[in-house]
Amino acid sequence: MKHKIYDIIFETDTPAGRAFDICLIFLILLSVVLVILESIPEYRLAYGTYLYYAEWILTGLFLCEYFLRIYSLKKPISYIFSFFGVVDFFSSFATVFSLLIPGAQSFLIIRSFRLLRIFRILKLARYFDESQVIMNALIASKIKISVFLFTVMILVLLSGTAMYIIEGPTAVFTNIPISMYWAVVTLTTVGYGDIAPATNLGKLLASFLMIAGYAIIAVPTGIVTSELTKVKLGPTTDRACPGCGTQSNLPGSNFCRVCGINISSFSPVYLKTDTQKEKG
Repeated sequence: MKHKIYDIIFETDTPAGRAFDICLIFLILLSVVLVILESIPEYRLAYGTYLYYAEWILTGLFLCEYFLRIYSLKKPISYIFSFFGVVDFFSSFATVFSLLIPGAQSFLIIRSFRLLRIFRILKLARYFDESQVIMNALIASKIKISVFLFTVMILVLLSGTAMYIIEGPTAVFTNIPISMYWAVVTLTTVGYGDIAPATNLGKLLASFLMIAGYAIIAVPTGIVTSELTKVKLGPTTDRACPGCGTQSNLPGSNFCRVCGINISSFSPVYLKTDTQKEKG
């Protein structure tokens, strides 16, 4: 039974696995739609009871899915603390969290726990191979992006302080944090217009910052694009690791690339090839 559950939940190239994935995608999208409808006062007043019961039904299904994933794995800890494991946990238990604090109806913060249900949309990422490519590119460029963000923060601090000195505390730039907020809005070319310099020197500084914004915005795009061209995943297989559930291991691999478990030592139920699956 444990092997059959694993085959259905983690194997995407079997009829049962494909049917399970399609049903799960439908339930995730339905849950997100319910969260959106619940945020509209008119729908909440008219259909609040139906939305409530529908949400608890979906919560029960997602809880079953979460525990079945843990039950069917040889190394459930690897899955629990993985990205998708954390997403599954918070998205599945969000509704339960709203009941753990007494007087939930009186605290606005409880609604923030219920809004964690929106993170169920992140569960869809596991069904797109391209998401792994983008994730690898982001991880590979994290140091460069960190240096870039640090440089931007220095520029925001310097330009905000300079604008505070130029305009003076008697104008709209009453303190350095507000001036830094203006620098962020200007540097990102958003331009809300709620704060604007009045002096000629301040306008000159704002002009330079606007022009610099166009050049700065292109930097992270170039960094990630460069890493995307370097990422080489190589040929992969849809076979999931029986230990942590990780997919996209290299064909013929004896060990999982994430948890390191010896996947060649498990039973043929886990390791059957695509040809064997097609034969039944």
